Amino acid sequence: MDAKKLVVGMVVGTIVLWLVGRLIWVMAFAGFFAANVGGATGVFREDPMMWPVILGHIAIAALVTFAIVWSGSYTLGGGFKIGAIVGFLLWFGVDFIHYGNLDVRTLTATIADPFFELIRTGIGGAVIGVVLGRLATEDPASSA
Repeated sequence: MDAKKLVVGMVVGTIVLWLVGRLIWVMAFAGFFAANVGGATGVFREDPMMWPVILGHIAIAALVTFAIVWSGSYTLGGGFKIGAIVGFLLWFGVDFIHYGNLDVRTLTATIADPFFELIRTGIGGAVIGVVLGRLATEDPASSA
């Protein structure tokens, strides 16, 4: 993979993942997750620190970008599928490890979260796939 694809995928993916994440967890389902916290109290920050949140989104965008480039899925549907699989498996694992070790969510929220991630990283993957596909058609030498 060339550096241009990685950087473009990471930038585009980070923006899309953050925006879709805000729509899902802050706007649409904030009440659901607030109603499904575990027994631990005082663990959520009143004002989240943005630099670690951004770094996390960059890492997820890089992972999805690597998977898309590896698979060659430079389409809307192909990018969605790859992003959804990566996001679901990643967060299924993290959520259940957290559930086993931390008391911050109920089992209901632990089960639901990977499905929301499937949507978020699927959309991020779709956008990354399309953008990288356009990059490949503009510069045929970069499609390898």
